[in-house]
Formats: sequence, C-alpha cells, structure tokens
Amino acid sequence: MFEYHRDKERYFDMQYRTARDFIIPFIEEHQPLLPGQHVLEIGCAEAGVLKAFRERGMPCTGVDLNATRIEWARQLHLNGPHDPELRLFAGDVFAYAAEFPGGLRFDWIILKDVIEHIPGQEKFVLELKSLLKPGGHLFFGFPPWQMPFGGHQQMARSRMLSRIPWLHLVPKKLYKFVLESAGEEREVVGELLEIADTGLSIERFEAILLKAGLVPAGRRLFLTNPIYAFKFGIHPREVPSPMAKMPWIRNFYCTAAYYLVRPKAI
Repeated sequence: MFEYHRDKERYFDMQYRTARDFIIPFIEEHQPLLPGQHVLEIGCAEAGVLKAFRERGMPCTGVDLNATRIEWARQLHLNGPHDPELRLFAGDVFAYAAEFPGGLRFDWIILKDVIEHIPGQEKFVLELKSLLKPGGHLFFGFPPWQMPFGGHQQMARSRMLSRIPWLHLVPKKLYKFVLESAGEEREVVGELLEIADTGLSIERFEAILLKAGLVPAGRRLFLTNPIYAFKFGIHPREVPSPMAKMPWIRNFYCTAAYYLVRPKAI
C-alpha cells in the first residue's frame, strides 16, 4: 500500500486540493456554486473534499460507512466539531436522511472515487435523486474499471503487486490467488474483489444515468488523474477529443472520469 493511504493528514490535504483546484473549477464551468447552497458528500472518508466547499461558504454534510474515518475527519477539520455548518455522520446515507422531518435535501451531491465501490449501482443512483433539491446536481468522479489501476490494486501492501498495471483484469479466481499468495490481508483481498464485482466502465455508467433519468451537464475524461498532481507531481491531462469518443477502448487509458449530472426535465 502506498504511503498516502496510511498518512491521513497528507491524504486529507490531497483531497482538499483536488477539490479546490480541479473539481470545483470543473463544476463552475457548467453551474455556479453559491454560498448557502447545501452540499452532501457520500463516502467522504476524512472529508478533505468538503473543506474546499466550506471555504466557499456552503453548509456541508459528510457521510461515510467507516466510523473510524469519520472520527479522523472530525480531527482533521479543526473547527469541525464546533462548526454548525459541517455535519459528519457514520452510516447509511438514506437512513441518515430519513431521520429528518420532511426529508433532507441538497443542492449538490458529491461522490468522488466512491460509485465504483457500491454494489447495486443502478438502484443506488436512482435513489440519489430523492436527496436532491429541485434544480440540484450530482458530481461523480471515478476511475474506469479497465484503466491501469482501476482495480485499486495500489491498496495492496505488496509493493510489487501495487505497481502492476491491469493486474485486476486477470480472471477473478487467479486475481484472488495472486493476492493471497502475496500475503495480502483478508480485509484488503475482500475489498479488492468487491471492486472487481462493482467496477464501472464509462459506457455502463452512462447507461445507469440514462436509466435513472439523469442527464450530463458536463463531462471530462483524463489521461492523468488530477489527484496525481499531488501524489506524484504529474500535471493532469485530458483525453484528446478523438480518443475520448472511442467506446470501450477509452476505458483502458482514461484514469479518471468527471461527470456533472442533473435530473432530466419532465
């Protein structure tokens, strides 16, 4: 596992700067962000992304299934426990929203490097619409499954395995055998195999949006993921237009897909 997965402060800072320097500018190319608009981040981890939105005067809610990461988020947001405009919650987002009389609704819902981890993506994306205010938008950022590290094998503790591109594309039984033979912990093996079950291509993601009645307001495909600027010092580059239009093949060289979507007008 690369060191940034263990260094929470560095990971928090990278998520913050990625949101500030790339995600927010991408969103604002298509739709203005206004102070007072409510933001929900699902799978917020340490909530570094939300720091960038709080700086814009936007009330924020972060939800993550991992209670330990929510505790880290509270520590890393120095004013978090005392900031009435920042709420952090460990658990299921739909259970959390159901606790509020009349329902909890948001102007913006953010899912960065999350949708590829979620089982039942079709049902999940459809249900997300119920959390949006009228006129609300969703941001998705994810690595296509077929890209060199789309299986998140960089999470492996084995330095050799963590650096092998397209390792996750071998047959699942062989993939599991390789991970276990390298001495990976059961939890890591389980998470990597789960991603193998839920991994997402650009084409399947767009089909899910269509089925859910969501339409893109903006899309950007990257040859080099924006967060690489802070992990490796590599400046982000977009997929050239002709290459971005090549179905299926583009998944193998696109390292990040950014989408801004909204419900289809009735």
